[in-house]
Amino acid sequence: MKNGYNIHKTPITGNLIEDTKYFKDIFKDDDNTIFRLFRNKNSSINCCIIFENHIVDKEMINENIIQPIMKSYLYKDTDNKIDFLMNKVVINCDVRISCDEEEIINSMLYGDTIIFCDGSYGAMIANTKDWKVRNIKEPEGESVVRGSREGFNESIDTNISLIRRKINSPELKFKYKEVGKITKTKICICYIDNLVSKQILEDLNSRLDKIKIDGILESGYIEEKIKDHPHSIFHTIGNTERPDVVAAKLLEGRIALICDGTPSVLTIPFIFTEYFQSSEDYNNNFVYGSFNRILRISGFILATSVPAVYVALVTFHQELIPRELLLSIASSRKGVPFPTIIEAILMITVFEILREAGTRLPKNIGQAISIVGALVLGEAAVSAGFVSAPMVIVVSITAISKFSVPKMAVVIMVIKNIFLLLAGFLGLYGYIYGMIGLSLYLFSMKSFGVEYMLKVGSINKEDLKDLGIRVPWEFMKNKSKFIIGKTDSDEEGR
Repeated sequence: MKNGYNIHKTPITGNLIEDTKYFKDIFKDDDNTIFRLFRNKNSSINCCIIFENHIVDKEMINENIIQPIMKSYLYKDTDNKIDFLMNKVVINCDVRISCDEEEIINSMLYGDTIIFCDGSYGAMIANTKDWKVRNIKEPEGESVVRGSREGFNESIDTNISLIRRKINSPELKFKYKEVGKITKTKICICYIDNLVSKQILEDLNSRLDKIKIDGILESGYIEEKIKDHPHSIFHTIGNTERPDVVAAKLLEGRIALICDGTPSVLTIPFIFTEYFQSSEDYNNNFVYGSFNRILRISGFILATSVPAVYVALVTFHQELIPRELLLSIASSRKGVPFPTIIEAILMITVFEILREAGTRLPKNIGQAISIVGALVLGEAAVSAGFVSAPMVIVVSITAISKFSVPKMAVVIMVIKNIFLLLAGFLGLYGYIYGMIGLSLYLFSMKSFGVEYMLKVGSINKEDLKDLGIRVPWEFMKNKSKFIIGKTDSDEEGR
């Protein structure tokens, strides 16, 4: 059973009537499969073409396959008719002959046209794909002020062409695989041969070969199957819809994994500091790029820590709060029926619900609901005495800070709640314990053998050039060596 069809390991007989009947039996309940019998000018060649309707270029089939064959002339005693058609008749730049039943059927289901010839023990496979794809445009979730406006779409061929155009080198390699027992989804492993770590490449191929699943519909399926720490909230495999980002990762020695049917391309390996890096950091002046990167790091710290620190100070450590501020907080909390931690949990939950509603609704309506809902609910909650005004400010700072690192939305949500609960029960000690536990966890993680916190805490000035700040390009000559697994001999060579 292949692709839902019953396939028997019977070789192609060379008898056109029997072979056509055999494939008609396989696709007997599929009205989308087209069979077309015809012959050449002097009736010396009897042919049948098979293709899937709606995913092929019918004009190409008519003009480059059927018409040339029908107009051709061949003596009946010619031995290899299918070879004659391929080399002298059919007009197509991508054509091959195959006797593999599974390859023939998979190719046809992917948009190729199959040509059978009476008396030939093989089938010709001609590329006639005509997929309907979305136009190339800037990814909405990764927009930039300065930089490329191109974005990947759902076609693997288009995505490969966008990468190839940016890296014009024979060292750029593309290796194809199929995953998914039923869907047979095509994926492409992309890397620069003289930069990539062969150990990481072998590890990736090994993990891909072990995938056992009926269907792959998005690159997220593959990510979950091959990632280190599959139950972790942190990404150990990156993803992006921008060709310039993928090109930059490849130049650092990483591997890109392109999956047909999705605009999200995976990058391997992925380390923690990449959360705070943006392609725009390198397109603009290094001062501007460094400042923005510091803002993102600060946003992560604020988004995860502000609610926990506020609850700890108000509940356990009032002596650390300036007197005037403490009096202001106390007066605003007058009449609030809930403890500070319950107040924080309620407000954070409401804001998360508003965020989720704004994301799922149509864009114009979603933005209006998020903004109006936050303002109205916040003001109404304070006026009704359900929550205090400082808590609204704290939750607002948290929400705004989280938007500075959009790819860490889930990570921030989980860490923030853990820190909040620890601070609510143990005060600042609980928050500090949480920070220590998080640090130990991050330093214990790896991505395809690469330390997840690579360069963090390093005292080597070379490792610090593209970490918290982005130094000028003249000082980053070794940036391409960033992710490659180095040996002692490599270091000596440098």
